[in-house]
Amino acid sequence: MSSDPKATLIRAFRLMLRPIVRLLLRGGVTWRETAEACKQSFVEVATSDYGLHGRPTNISRVAILTGLSRREVRRLRKELAEETAGELDNMNAATRVLTGWHLDPDFQDRHARPLDLPVAGEGASFATLVQRYGRDIAAVTLLRELQRNEAVEELADGRLRVRKRYFMPSPLDPAAVLRAGSVLRDLAMTIEYNLACEPGEPTRFEGRASNDHMTIADEKAFRAFLEREGQAFLERVDEWLSLHEASPSEARKYRLRRFGAGVYQIRDDRHAGTTDEPD
Repeated sequence: MSSDPKATLIRAFRLMLRPIVRLLLRGGVTWRETAEACKQSFVEVATSDYGLHGRPTNISRVAILTGLSRREVRRLRKELAEETAGELDNMNAATRVLTGWHLDPDFQDRHARPLDLPVAGEGASFATLVQRYGRDIAAVTLLRELQRNEAVEELADGRLRVRKRYFMPSPLDPAAVLRAGSVLRDLAMTIEYNLACEPGEPTRFEGRASNDHMTIADEKAFRAFLEREGQAFLERVDEWLSLHEASPSEARKYRLRRFGAGVYQIRDDRHAGTTDEPD
């Protein structure tokens, strides 16, 4: 292992990049386009995280930190300011609405099961559900997205039935790619925080369990085990977060943060032998 901290950091960065580059190549993204996105991220982070006295970093300091010219920094900051997070907002709103449908007593029957809801109307309806949990997203837009991803179905009488607890776009959907980026970001932010925190400061929980001596014959059973146990754990996390969610008055008074936890399956073929068939 290199004694140069920068060399070690770059090597770790290359490890993190491999699955991302694989995804980019599959989507037809070139090195030039990737480099432009990297420059935008460098400018975005240098601007937001390295300012003095709580203010955004000025152009000259961003140029020094990133190695880009001031002209390039100015151009990239302008592009970043014009970006919109609309698609990601829709995805987050969909998850909030599905969670509310499963956990909010106003949208449950007496057995705590999600109600079949009319599209609109007084009392419990999809429109009132979206008004409560979807924030500024139009109910018709959200319904179309949820139906397209088979999270909600329309019954013969016109009411809506929820089929999924979490919003999971299809693999080829642009929303799925955005979701993948947000999942990687969440994990990377936790790792970065733990590496950079001061001695004595509490770290954020991050752990994994893996074994290098597994055969492909065990994967189906492991996947079923993880989907069952992982889903149950995430639902308990979801319920805890909902129970402790800030009230409207607290939301107006305090700065809010996003808390959560993630579970993911690990499979690494680098240690594979000569055959997938067990002896």
